[in-house]
Amino acid sequence: MLRINNLTKIYGEKKAVDNLSLHIQKGEIYGFIGHNGAGKTTTIKSCCGILKFDEGEIFVDGVSIKDHPLECKQTIAYIPDNPDLYEFLSGIKYLNFIADVYKVSTQDREARIKKYADMFQITSDLAQPISAYSHGMKQKLAIISALIHEPKLIIMDEPFVGLDPKAAHLLKGLMREMCDDGGAIFFSTHVLEVAEKLCDKVAIIKGGKLITSGTMEEVKGDTSLETVFLELEE
Repeated sequence: MLRINNLTKIYGEKKAVDNLSLHIQKGEIYGFIGHNGAGKTTTIKSCCGILKFDEGEIFVDGVSIKDHPLECKQTIAYIPDNPDLYEFLSGIKYLNFIADVYKVSTQDREARIKKYADMFQITSDLAQPISAYSHGMKQKLAIISALIHEPKLIIMDEPFVGLDPKAAHLLKGLMREMCDDGGAIFFSTHVLEVAEKLCDKVAIIKGGKLITSGTMEEVKGDTSLETVFLELEE
């Protein structure tokens, strides 16, 4: 579903991402771990077609993000770590705008908005301007907007930041459900306990280079993911 081949991104003298290769299959929740500045967000933005990169190739469901960015973006949903929403719109107008972008039918959008807004308990807030929303509510709105076109691949940067425990639990359930239906998820996180319980596979990045990747069992063995991460980061 997502194939990153020899990705390199350079800022001035610094290689933010250095010859990184990862393959995320259908049905997989793939965690991406590293300290701040390790290259996680640069990799994620490159995969979404937001950042141009210097070397390598990225394929979404077999299609090159470099050569066919629009086609790729139709099958992706991206949730950044700090959702930058159109705050002058109400919640419902924003969701309808996103549904328009992805050409979601009136019937489908209404059903999905109702389902997810009820689930995340923000139905009564959808008429309010987004500028009045808390960070957690904006995060919930961003999650709903990402699900509205039923993407095959969801790419997320620190998706659990700002979510209350109930919303985080709901999101984890939705992630598993989507992958069980043949989708795939690639997300960065600092919350190693969540990654350990949730992910099928995990990759650790340091200084732009991939240190290790594989199934959770392969990476952590008999110890915890936190222990492995701290040892590899030394």
